[in-house]
Amino acid sequence: MDLTPIIQRGRQVIESYGPGGFRVSGQAYASSILIFPDQTVRWDVGDPSAIKEADLAPVLNHGGVEILLLGCGARLLPVPPALRQALKAAGIVVDPMDTGAACRTYNVLMAEERPVAAALIRPG
Repeated sequence: MDLTPIIQRGRQVIESYGPGGFRVSGQAYASSILIFPDQTVRWDVGDPSAIKEADLAPVLNHGGVEILLLGCGARLLPVPPALRQALKAAGIVVDPMDTGAACRTYNVLMAEERPVAAALIRPG
């Protein structure tokens, strides 16, 4: 029985991740990234404890995002209360986790066609 999820053409799939960056739908990224089902963009954030609302403006402006997976690098860090509140006010639930877990979770939720995005800090 084939358990591979059927993924719509054009959807962004995380193929690999590591200290060198990410491979998403055949494209390599050497930086941190913001990934949505329809696009992936470079994200100039390296320190999860320094993330501000402005750093997540692309997520807030994208539309349709209800779940944001925050890949914090090698280990989970808490989301500052003000940032969590700003996302909540926009109707977005943020779920912090290590970057590897965020990559795997993103692929599953995206394949289920859930309204997900991920802000992924390159693992150290």
